[in-house]
Amino acid sequence: MSCGEPHETDCAEVLDHLYEFLDREMPDSDCTKFETHFEECSPCLEKYGLEQAVKKLVKRCCGHDDVPSDLRAKVMGRIEMIRAGESVPGPDVPATAQE
Repeated sequence: MSCGEPHETDCAEVLDHLYEFLDREMPDSDCTKFETHFEECSPCLEKYGLEQAVKKLVKRCCGHDDVPSDLRAKVMGRIEMIRAGESVPGPDVPATAQE
């Protein structure tokens, strides 16, 4: 996705790190770069708005349930595997076969 205009911060970089921006898990300097990008790029701003709305909806509908610690650990483990470029077992693989 891109508006076709050149930007200081590339659209692909913004979209790759959109959730980090939404969760404020990035340095303030990067947040400022993203905010500037959203002011210049309406397709990225639209995507940001959509993801922000989904996040709020999920929080409102599911934000009151406690997440079991073992589920959180498994999800975080998968995220780390993906970030490290490792292959992740598909959803049809039983949990016991993954461990």
